Amino acid sequence: MNNYILSPSILSADFARLGEEIATVEEAGADWIHVDVMDGHFVPNITMGPFIVATCRRITKLPLDVHLMIEQPERYLEAFAKAGASGLTVHVETCPDIVGTLKQIKSLGCRAGAVLNPETPVGSIQPALMAADLILVMSVHPGYSGQRFIPESIARVSEIRKKLDALRSSAWLEVDGGIDAETLPKMKEAGATAYVAATAVFKHPGGPAKGLRTLRALL
Repeated sequence: MNNYILSPSILSADFARLGEEIATVEEAGADWIHVDVMDGHFVPNITMGPFIVATCRRITKLPLDVHLMIEQPERYLEAFAKAGASGLTVHVETCPDIVGTLKQIKSLGCRAGAVLNPETPVGSIQPALMAADLILVMSVHPGYSGQRFIPESIARVSEIRKKLDALRSSAWLEVDGGIDAETLPKMKEAGATAYVAATAVFKHPGGPAKGLRTLRALL
């Protein structure tokens, strides 16, 4: 088990060669595969559903880190768990009863994660801290890959790291959005332990394996 997790997001992969792209990053040392699920309501883009998760499950043995950027995620938790998700991460902004939703995820045998958007006050994550196996801090506005990193996210990660440490929580502190060779070290210093990278891996000029190894070298 690595102390730090690299979770390449297939949002930037070439879907015509998805199997090959996932196999490449798995071989290069990816820890998880990140799947971004968007519904066109909570975020302005529409992406993958349980079918893609099931496809990824057939392609790889790696844990599938499934990020639900959707309204009323509780309606779909079972479908994603059955499709092969290893972890399900839901937004505090879409879950009025975040603790209940996290318990529901755990009851399905999945790692339970809670996400915070850039404009949401850090205090909103407090109820989730004891119940979650993973806390995800968005460092871009969710919806599209390739966006510019929001520098204020560094202080937010640092604040949540202090909260988790105070609770003696072993939860992963994951970051997602604009994570590359320049921003990853800053997030590591702030206390992040898991890193989602889309463009920096799958659109790396030297190919996905080079992209992944470049980030791994910084950890």
